[in-house]
Amino acid sequence: MTSPVDPVLMSVLEAIPTEQLNRPEDLPLVRESRRRAPTDNVPTIGRVKDIVIPATDAPSVAARIYWPVGFEDAGELPLVVYYHGGGFALGGIDSHDWVARSICAHIEAVVLSVDYRLAPENPYPAAVDDAFVALTWVAEHAAELGADPARIAVAGDSAGGNLATVVAQLAKSRSGPHLKFQLLWYPCTTSDLTLPSVAENCDGPVLSRDIMRIFGEAYLGELSETADPAALPFTVAPVNGDLAGLPPAYIATAQHDPLRDDGTMYASLLADAGVPVQLRNAATLVHGYLDFASVVAAAKEEFLLSLDACKAAL
Repeated sequence: MTSPVDPVLMSVLEAIPTEQLNRPEDLPLVRESRRRAPTDNVPTIGRVKDIVIPATDAPSVAARIYWPVGFEDAGELPLVVYYHGGGFALGGIDSHDWVARSICAHIEAVVLSVDYRLAPENPYPAAVDDAFVALTWVAEHAAELGADPARIAVAGDSAGGNLATVVAQLAKSRSGPHLKFQLLWYPCTTSDLTLPSVAENCDGPVLSRDIMRIFGEAYLGELSETADPAALPFTVAPVNGDLAGLPPAYIATAQHDPLRDDGTMYASLLADAGVPVQLRNAATLVHGYLDFASVVAAAKEEFLLSLDACKAAL
């Protein structure tokens, strides 16, 4: 029997005003309303710096670097490259600042949070290009940032989880940077709206099937109409890639999430390819639960479990 949504989380969701998102044209307005990060229980870190990463034949990429307390005396720290969620169309380094600070404080790592370009103004593959540019830059500059280039993890939630594992596949195919771990929270890996978890949670809180279609149309354009998800490139649907030799992964899913099967399927395929993988499904949570981990105990518990796994790997 399926457990109900955590009551504390449900009360928080019911108290949040719901913006109308009925078409891709609504995305800029919704994006503006979601710029602010949680201000509850903000973790203490050592330093923050906004930077601009240069790119060849492309716009520069904005990013934010976080250092933990005591970083000046720490020597070479682990490095986590974090990609925020938001359907490739919402979110940014400000809206997910609390998540990045939490990663930094708990893992005691240098964190690079990437402000990749958003759809529909910048459709696929802009986000992928920005994500990989940021990864290669930070790997090249790890030492001067106080980080160890041999201990790099990629992390991301939802669309950011997609980008994290896409760049892991690109890094493997392009012979670097070398990655040690993937931390994927409810990642989008299939672009398949026919999966059972999508039908089961088609009207789910935070993410519904209709919203998934809007995100897909905004990000992929004509590709979103592809009848066969198996025909999509791995830079859209990571399940279609060559998974052998990828870094170990921790994949977090939520029972009441349309993307639950995306994470479960990807974990299974990684295991079949010989990649060490941990899969954890949160029985009472919904898509996007990291956004509520500062105030919902069940979400915070899952968040910390995943950070523990990443810290151990690094």
